[in-house]
Amino acid sequence: MTTTAQESALARTRRARRVDRALAVRYPDAHCELDFTSPFELLVATVLSAQTTDVRVNLTTPTLFARYPDPQSLAAANPDELEEILKPTGFFRAKARSVTGLSQAIVERFGGEVPGRLKDLVTLPGVGRKTANVVLGNAFGVPGITTDTHVLRLSKRLGYTESDDPLVVERELGDLLPKKDWTMACHRLIFHGRRTCFARRPACGACPVAALCPSYGAGETDPVKAAALVKD
Repeated sequence: MTTTAQESALARTRRARRVDRALAVRYPDAHCELDFTSPFELLVATVLSAQTTDVRVNLTTPTLFARYPDPQSLAAANPDELEEILKPTGFFRAKARSVTGLSQAIVERFGGEVPGRLKDLVTLPGVGRKTANVVLGNAFGVPGITTDTHVLRLSKRLGYTESDDPLVVERELGDLLPKKDWTMACHRLIFHGRRTCFARRPACGACPVAALCPSYGAGETDPVKAAALVKD
């Protein structure tokens, strides 16, 4: 087990990159788990994913996009009909307003096309830096740090940061990893957080980066018991 108490910036950078390489071996298929076929679909799906699961969003978006396949149609959606479709995702009234508003903004300000720049995406209703970086990284191939709940938790648990502020974590994690790897590194952290490094009871004994983690021992350390906790 390593410690970050006296760890230099260079040592932390090297450790973070070793962690990322190990997670790449454990999760070679890490990817965005929201289903989408266009930047618009990913943008809407990411907004809908707040306070719910990607699985739940993926069950909802086929109906949504069959009825409203583009910004123009969603911008003109009937509120009651839209809310009924979005109800399973929770907070459906607020989400309906957000996806309608961002669609209207895309039509009115960006010619009906989702913008491919961070500074433009964050001007859309309901779109912050996290959502913008998801879209940039996965729909446009622009590297970005996605500070979702798993990335925030694991960045702190791995000793990359002491902050809970998404902006600070985005900057500090970005400083540790090559820019070209940002998007995939976040996918790997998310996969690890969902499958092994759980919030309440991490499976430390089955963790591929246990020897590099200052928080080793926070969860189950017995290899057999830990392996039973791991999710496929």
